[in-house]
Amino acid sequence: MRAGTAYNRGGRQFRRSQRIVLRFFAVGDNVVVNRKTATLAGAVSVLSVKNLCRSFREGDREHRVLEHAEAEFAEGEVVAVIGRSGSGKSTLLNLISGIDRPDSGTVSIGSLDVTALTEPQLTVFRRKHIGFVYQFFNLVPTLDVEENVRLVLELNGVRGAAARERSTAMLQEVGLGDRLHSHVDTLSGGEQQRVAIARALVHRPPVLLADEPTGNLDEETAQQVLPVLLSLSRQRGATLILVTHDTALARTADRMLELRDGRLQEVAS
Repeated sequence: MRAGTAYNRGGRQFRRSQRIVLRFFAVGDNVVVNRKTATLAGAVSVLSVKNLCRSFREGDREHRVLEHAEAEFAEGEVVAVIGRSGSGKSTLLNLISGIDRPDSGTVSIGSLDVTALTEPQLTVFRRKHIGFVYQFFNLVPTLDVEENVRLVLELNGVRGAAARERSTAMLQEVGLGDRLHSHVDTLSGGEQQRVAIARALVHRPPVLLADEPTGNLDEETAQQVLPVLLSLSRQRGATLILVTHDTALARTADRMLELRDGRLQEVAS
């Protein structure tokens, strides 16, 4: 749509201007997203982490993983989060997605405070607005390749021919158009991760979280899979947060953050 064009969403009229931002509001147990804000001339902040704290009990000792961590993530940006093992990188992703809850602080996507959502609302929110890529793929072994990708669409209410067309098109984009009906356990590690990337992006989420996406792949395969993840997320304007131990992989991002002593710190490129 062009700037100034009026359009309807959910029975209400909006006018598109030179500002484009994500606004969210809850309806019952559903979370509805409405795209509306952010200055085209500057970076659009889609995701905000403020004063995030999280600790865990280890016997009689309290282990503080995140200590007032803060960061802003722009629309369409690729950000690598690095840090030693146990520094809290995966915990950070779990807090962003609402899988885990912080002791204090907030995670906001658009104008929505994710930390304030109820469990049913969080389930719907994750399903619609977050894509996940895991180190160990997490594919459903009883479903074939296309069914694994289509499942995300069906959970979001897209079914039948429309769902099959979208999942097939997505798999063609990751180079697996000839493996649609293969069992996932017959695929190589690189192919399984491509299925996982297709599954993560097929519902067009604004935020994509990747936890060590090449950690279970050999170096040659990782070099084949990584460009697929980066190019497709950028094409779709998704904000990609990439947790990794791989410095070379981290350098492919637009920006690097290091999680150290519970805080996120900018790393000079």
